[in-house]
Amino acid sequence: MKKIFPLVFVLILSLPGYNVQARNLWAFLSYSTFNSPDGPYIETYLSVAANSVKFVKNDKGKFRATINILMTFKQGNDIKAFKKYELNTSELNDTLDVNFQFIDQQRFAIPNGTYDFEIQLADKNKSAPALPYSQNIAIDFPAGKPSFSGIELVKSFTKSPAPTVLTKSGYDLVPYTFTFFPEKEAKMTFYCELYDMDKVIAQDQKYLLSYYLESFESNLRLNSYSKVKKENPKAVSVLLSEMSIENLPSGNYNLVVEARNQQNELVASKKMFFQRMNPAAQISLSDLGSTEIANTFAEQISNADTLREFINSSYPVATGLEKSFIREPLKKADLKTMQQFFYSFWVNRDQKSPELAWKSYKEQVYKVQVNFGTPIKKGYQTDRGRVYLQYGPPNTRSTQNVEPSNYPYEIWQYYTMSNNQRNRKFVFYSPDMVTSDFILLHSDATGEVNNPRWQIDLRNRIYSTLDLQETQVINSWGDMQSDYWELPN
Repeated sequence: MKKIFPLVFVLILSLPGYNVQARNLWAFLSYSTFNSPDGPYIETYLSVAANSVKFVKNDKGKFRATINILMTFKQGNDIKAFKKYELNTSELNDTLDVNFQFIDQQRFAIPNGTYDFEIQLADKNKSAPALPYSQNIAIDFPAGKPSFSGIELVKSFTKSPAPTVLTKSGYDLVPYTFTFFPEKEAKMTFYCELYDMDKVIAQDQKYLLSYYLESFESNLRLNSYSKVKKENPKAVSVLLSEMSIENLPSGNYNLVVEARNQQNELVASKKMFFQRMNPAAQISLSDLGSTEIANTFAEQISNADTLREFINSSYPVATGLEKSFIREPLKKADLKTMQQFFYSFWVNRDQKSPELAWKSYKEQVYKVQVNFGTPIKKGYQTDRGRVYLQYGPPNTRSTQNVEPSNYPYEIWQYYTMSNNQRNRKFVFYSPDMVTSDFILLHSDATGEVNNPRWQIDLRNRIYSTLDLQETQVINSWGDMQSDYWELPN
């Protein structure tokens, strides 16, 4: 989950989700899209921290908080759907313990298309104005072609005695509104639907319905977190599953659901990004012990210090599990263990030519050392070096070192990135103005630091504000950061 910034909505990665903190009102919103015989619809899942709202005593002597909410879906100037309502907490006898979240779920029937979605939240019992945030949303369920719904994360589920707004396929689903799983969360439960498989698979045949986790950075499949089952084709197939993530290390991941025909051809798929925090999880050294390295390029690296440096330089492209090894066990690992890890690392990226994959990456490590290394950091340890190694060279790189009002900075733009990201940008700056270590200040890419106040922080050398709500600056003579950020792709 990206950092929460005061008084603004922060888009959370590629999964539809927003962090909101406005005048101490904190909330998180996510959504999923579904199809039905009556047409597509979208569900919104809103979670509000009770300790961030103001409770007032009512006529019953009980305490209750109220949030004013407005959601709209627009196409151009036309409002296609909207809902304005009040969200009330349950009544409390006192406000001594309000360390909980209260959840709201809404449904909007809305046809296929692209929409400008806007949400406004305001605490009814506070004087702060509502602050809007808008986001582009696409709904696309092609007729007669198999497709998945959105993936809904689920906190809990029970058999439904009677349909409610929480009911799907005979179950009442309580949504898990976040895309972040802290250490205390030992399992992931999710729900999704697959449509129109009966249009492409004969009734006397079966297809493969699978789900698995993959590393977000490298798209490497985690085979220990996967399941496959054979299904009969239906107009609507339901997948409600639980997965243990107790031993899943900290990192960025995708939950992937797939449908494949008997020829193992991909028919439909859906991905959902999430983050895991689990510092206790470590790579199993016993698993490494079974890795055969005889007559491999890894065995030929016989200097422990050299090999340890090679492994450290691979950190920017490592998975969460691999990073956990590099951070701790690597420091005390013997030569053979490091050789086994190093060989396994590059086999996972290229089974046919792991040595070639390593040599190609090594050339990039050399490039970032030459271009981004500092007196105190190696190139791959810097933010610019890490981004370069992870995503490749940017399509445009705008550099300013002598603007009157701003710290030295660079803005990188990528036209296309992994996981179907397009037109993503990175802002780096050098607040110390000495070491040439440009720190990542802001990015709109999935899984990266998102800082709506980046322009204010960039100008902090001459300008500061105590108003945490402020996110914009008035351009001074000679400042180009807004122009560089708005460069077309």
